Amino acid sequence: MSFNTIIISVLAVFLTVLVCFIISTLLPGIERKYIHARIQQRIGPPVTSPGIMAPLKFMFKENVEISSPVPNLYKALPIICFIVVLCILIALTPQAYQIPALASLVAIVGFLKVEEICYVLMGALSKSVMSVRMPFPDLTKGAAHLNATRSFVEDISARRSLRMITYGSFPLYLALFAPVTAARSIFLQDIVAYQQIHGPFLFTIAGGIAAVVFFIGYMIILNEYPFSIIKAKSDVIEGPYMEYAAKYRAIVYLTRGFFMFVLGAIFSVLFIGVPPSILSAGILVNIAVALIFVFMMGILSAFSPVFTNRQLLPTILGATLLGVLSIILGLL
Repeated sequence: MSFNTIIISVLAVFLTVLVCFIISTLLPGIERKYIHARIQQRIGPPVTSPGIMAPLKFMFKENVEISSPVPNLYKALPIICFIVVLCILIALTPQAYQIPALASLVAIVGFLKVEEICYVLMGALSKSVMSVRMPFPDLTKGAAHLNATRSFVEDISARRSLRMITYGSFPLYLALFAPVTAARSIFLQDIVAYQQIHGPFLFTIAGGIAAVVFFIGYMIILNEYPFSIIKAKSDVIEGPYMEYAAKYRAIVYLTRGFFMFVLGAIFSVLFIGVPPSILSAGILVNIAVALIFVFMMGILSAFSPVFTNRQLLPTILGATLLGVLSIILGLL
């Protein structure tokens, strides 16, 4: 590979990431203004507010000092999440297919697991509420739980996050591996090449079932209603995000919109065979898929309560069985 080719490839990846990131800053605003606000019959915020204006505002806010056994790691977790999502997008670009260890489903799954684990750490490492230590149960004079093990609000969220990454993400990962049954390869380049010859995997029976499972997993990994138990406002308020303020909360906002776009790009690659690239018109497909998923998620979440374990378990089990079915049908 010549030096000029390397420069062009690096530039193409950079521009692709830049365009995708800019589009991603609009997705949260589109969801809140054109879906949630319309359903709830209100005006809603400007499209640019949740995705870009709010993070800019937080950048200039004063940070708070949280109580954590490892404060530097706790503060670094939103940055780690953003880097992980960025790595996933880079791995999806055609230029990255020359690096097999990066451009494979194993790498994609590994990055997604790191992103999930960060939520567990966010909850486990925060020992305060609004910068004030508030362990429970109360040990004031006369309390009935003097010898009880004390905990924190975020500990509840951390335990829920651990349960979700233990079994909650099964549907998403099964859906990711469904296209492998058609392409007979875990490498993104082979999966894309197969669909360019035989047509999108989405338009097969196995692909249609897997697409439904993917969407359920999409909402679960984004912690969106009805799968937002780790940050349910009824008891844990913001969950692992509770203590993030100023620039750290800005990164959280940016990462969420970026992750929404990247998950849509994963679907485009695995189910349609169109990788994100600024050098082709295929990036319009990536944008369209991201918007479709946002609209679908917004409509469903607007009418959904928060699922408790009683609703979560059968829903995840049903989606998991559908994922297994799609893989079996793909192998036939």
